[in-house]
Amino acid sequence: MSEAPNAELPKFVDPYRLAEQNVTLEGVVPLLGLSRFREAVPGLQEGSECRVTLSFFMDSERRRVVSGELSAPVVLECQRCLSGMQTVLESHFELGFVTSDEQAQRLPKVLEPFPVEDFNADLWAMIEDELLLVLPPFPLHERQDCPAKEDLEALEPEQTPDEPEAKNREDNPFSVLAGLKTTKH
Repeated sequence: MSEAPNAELPKFVDPYRLAEQNVTLEGVVPLLGLSRFREAVPGLQEGSECRVTLSFFMDSERRRVVSGELSAPVVLECQRCLSGMQTVLESHFELGFVTSDEQAQRLPKVLEPFPVEDFNADLWAMIEDELLLVLPPFPLHERQDCPAKEDLEALEPEQTPDEPEAKNREDNPFSVLAGLKTTKH
């Protein structure tokens, strides 16, 4: 059993039955249907979707597991220039279905626990959790692609690449402040 790649994934499934039958689901989840993600990424466009592949199976210890991949193109606000920035959020994950804290503690380190109640797993909540985990805390354009590139270059003192401080300054997130400090004296 496999969903059509462009079909919307069901919100709730019985993960135990799917794992016992080795089912793979492929489809999309509408990003506007994920309230916590919608709050974290304002300005989502109508029709924005996350492409998802979920493979349900039982591991060698007879644990019910889902292995998943997701991909969601979004526009985030660059924290350097405050303009829109196209990016694709991607995640590869393996989750073990659990019904108690004790089961969660017994999972191997390679599996993250995902709580299930009454043989119902909320797939959309699972996808939303994974999207929030891969959301960058401070989205930034690549330095050379940022519209604020000229402003950043104007703040940094001229240096030749041979100078030993040049490499250290590039690696140091406070290099702009160091440059300001030296130019004020």
